[in-house]
Amino acid sequence: MNLNQQWSKIGIVSSIADGIITIVGLQRVFNGEQIVFFLGNKRIPGLVLNLSRNTVSAVIFENTNDIQPGVYAIKTDKLLSVPVSTSLLGRVIDPLGRYLDSNTNEQKHNAGTTMRPVEIRAPSIITRTSVKKPLETGIKVIDALVPIGHGQRELIIGDSKTGKTAIAIDTILHQKGKGTICIYVAIGQKLSEVARIARLLQLKNSMSYTIIVAATAASPAAAQYVAPYSGCTIGEYFMHKGNNVLLVYDDLSKHAVAYRQLSLLLRRPPGREGYPGDVFYLHSRLLERAANLAGSGSLTALPIIETIQGDVSAYIPTNVISITDGQVFLETELFAKGIRPAVSPGLSVSRVGSAAQFKTMKKLAGNLKLELAQFREVEDFTKLGFALDDATARLVNRGQKLTRLLVQPRANTVQAGNQVVLLHAATAGFMDKIPLDQVSAYEQELYAFLKNNPFYLVFAEVLLNQYEPKMLSHIIKEFTQYYTSKS
Repeated sequence: MNLNQQWSKIGIVSSIADGIITIVGLQRVFNGEQIVFFLGNKRIPGLVLNLSRNTVSAVIFENTNDIQPGVYAIKTDKLLSVPVSTSLLGRVIDPLGRYLDSNTNEQKHNAGTTMRPVEIRAPSIITRTSVKKPLETGIKVIDALVPIGHGQRELIIGDSKTGKTAIAIDTILHQKGKGTICIYVAIGQKLSEVARIARLLQLKNSMSYTIIVAATAASPAAAQYVAPYSGCTIGEYFMHKGNNVLLVYDDLSKHAVAYRQLSLLLRRPPGREGYPGDVFYLHSRLLERAANLAGSGSLTALPIIETIQGDVSAYIPTNVISITDGQVFLETELFAKGIRPAVSPGLSVSRVGSAAQFKTMKKLAGNLKLELAQFREVEDFTKLGFALDDATARLVNRGQKLTRLLVQPRANTVQAGNQVVLLHAATAGFMDKIPLDQVSAYEQELYAFLKNNPFYLVFAEVLLNQYEPKMLSHIIKEFTQYYTSKS
């Protein structure tokens, strides 16, 4: 390489304002390329985001005042990359793969770690296969009414403080022992909230199969912008190794805001609500990377979107809804009533549907949907104090109990086999004579009974994959005798 070629790789910072670094002298640099700023022995990575005739605009991923006019910037001829390896499991990292959970002089990346670009083209249609295998969340209302399959993109949407993150974390907790690797991407969250989630996963012994990628509210907008792509790249590494991966983006509303901030500072023309024109592509190229690969692993995406006063017609919510394969909609009114998780059965939908559901759950879920729909139709009449005929009274009684059954405490997931037995007990009439205030106690007693029932333990797998109402009724009758004698 001659001297002129070497000098073409070196640029000089001419100005820095609002986190945007302007560089002169870099030649043949391309958008999305990783560059390095040299500060003595210190190297600060940066990302090229804007090209003009004589200057280049770049951003960095950490809060520092060290970069000043006159600092050298070197092009790397590589796209922005993140380290990927199994050593990241159980760790909290930043979007560049640097450990955040260690106060020692530990090396940033373990030996043997490979680098993968954060921006990778989504898998082609030829390499994909249909979504068939259910991803168990352990949340009764979701597994029954809004099933999620490995390789799906299911949106979790709702107002602030309605339990969106709780659903995602409970799903991660439920993957324990199921061979699914989980990646939680925190975008714009408080540092204390990220620490709380990490502690909860540690207490539940779930960090061993989980990676937390954190770009907190104190992080620069560039770090928040890159974080979900970094998390997706790490997930793809495990997917191509044959693993099933669950990826949570919490949340993409803040991700869009960070991108809008960068775009406005880069003087890109604003569009609707100030967002740049390519904000749809921002999320589509991310979520399209979720896939169920033929003969290999899968990557399931659970993006989270925050709405304002339940307005799903806003710009970002409508964009993400159009990209995903369905949505779990959380209602503020249900949350205020104490129905938690506050999932709306009417507004929530899974476009994969029962294709990603156990056969028995599929059958029972159909009955459950019908009973709940009929209950919602007559629910308002019960509030008016009208006298109800016997058939309507039975419908209301069962609907109230089904609604109560779908209430579930946080971090208290339920195995699919137990869900099947419980739903059969409710929809087949075995719980009709149980008082409403004893439904939760009945449920817990049922789980304890199943845990020690040899017949159920032998046929649990069969009951999931083959609808056997007689066998299910036999188990429930045994439990009813036990429960009645105990009462």
